[in-house]
Amino acid sequence: MAPARASSPVDRRWARRAGAVAALVWLLAAALPARADESYDPKRAGNPVRIAAYAVHPFGVLLDYLIFRPAWWIGHQEPFKTIFGVTD
Repeated sequence: MAPARASSPVDRRWARRAGAVAALVWLLAAALPARADESYDPKRAGNPVRIAAYAVHPFGVLLDYLIFRPAWWIGHQEPFKTIFGVTD
């Protein structure tokens, strides 16, 4: 009986690529068609302030999680709770 041949790195690379392509094809085939939201109003969606809000919103969320939530938590711990006059 002949010994099993070890697969080469090139064979494994092609196998990985083929698997990735197969997964991509499956995901695209399984996707449902998109449907517009019934409350979508093109006049409102094109407002320049709304477009700016889309760009600025992630920074607000970042500030919320990095600064404001920890500050709120610290402010609700003793002795800061008493100093700042926080009531339950």
